[in-house]
Amino acid sequence: MKDITIPENIINEMIQHAREGYPEEVCGILAGDESAVTTIYRMTNTEHSPVSYFMDPREQFQVMKDMRQKGLKMLAIYHSHPEAEAYPSQKDVRLAFYDDVAYIIISLLHKEPVVRAFSIRDGKITELEIVRQ
Repeated sequence: MKDITIPENIINEMIQHAREGYPEEVCGILAGDESAVTTIYRMTNTEHSPVSYFMDPREQFQVMKDMRQKGLKMLAIYHSHPEAEAYPSQKDVRLAFYDDVAYIIISLLHKEPVVRAFSIRDGKITELEIVRQ
């Protein structure tokens, strides 16, 4: 995976989700076809924490079922860093269970939100280009 294509409206919705959840981290799933993200699923952070997240397992099951019914593929997992840079933490790396998805981080640390995407494989972090549509 070298890049991920995300429509501008979905990027804006991730940023809005991060702002609404502040000061806690928010999380969600991005789905689509092989070429681009088409769908955003906002998830509940059951940890209600400013420094970590855990998706509600029941919601996750429902999202996976919905994606399967619609013929979508999980392309990315996103979460926010309310008070940190848009770069994976050690915990983010440790909990990166999916090799074939992008991990997107929205940072609210600066005046303008920063959105970055990464591939995390075997503890190795590689930045991916976000192609905005």
